[in-house]
Amino acid sequence: MKKSLLLLCVVLASYSLEAQTNTPAPSPSSTLTQKVGFTDVTIEYSRPSMRGRAIFGGLVPFDKVWRTGANARTKITFSDDVTVDGQKLAAGSYAVYTKPGATSWEVFFYTDADGGGTPQNWEESKIAAKTKAEVFTLPMSVETFTMTIDDLSSGSAATLGMFWDTTYVGVKFEVPTTKK
Repeated sequence: MKKSLLLLCVVLASYSLEAQTNTPAPSPSSTLTQKVGFTDVTIEYSRPSMRGRAIFGGLVPFDKVWRTGANARTKITFSDDVTVDGQKLAAGSYAVYTKPGATSWEVFFYTDADGGGTPQNWEESKIAAKTKAEVFTLPMSVETFTMTIDDLSSGSAATLGMFWDTTYVGVKFEVPTTKK
């Protein structure tokens, strides 16, 4: 009887372990670190894919705040104070939220950088900077949401780029050009 019970436990445990097989995340996380001038910029985000879905105006509705990625809030960290559209952002971490539109997006740098998704209670007082960015239509489709830091040639500015589907949006930011 004891041997039968032990055998049953072993069989059940093996089924339980098999049910916990890991599979790749559908929206894998990504970290991008880039030096812009003397400033370190890091973006932590998750990368959803189209998978045959309509993205902007579909999966991501127009005129609603989006967490700009998947799973958790997209976080951007600046090692120094920066300027976005004439607005000073202190060194530190911010959640990047967007409100996509057909021809332009609003982009928000939100002081509550940790947590999942969009805040249940959106607080205007937590918006450290807000800007509008023009939508550009790409000649090809980008399957997986991608964020970049581009246009580094000046050493004093760069562009936070967002690509997905046939959409590109870029937000220029400026960094200090003298060492501390």
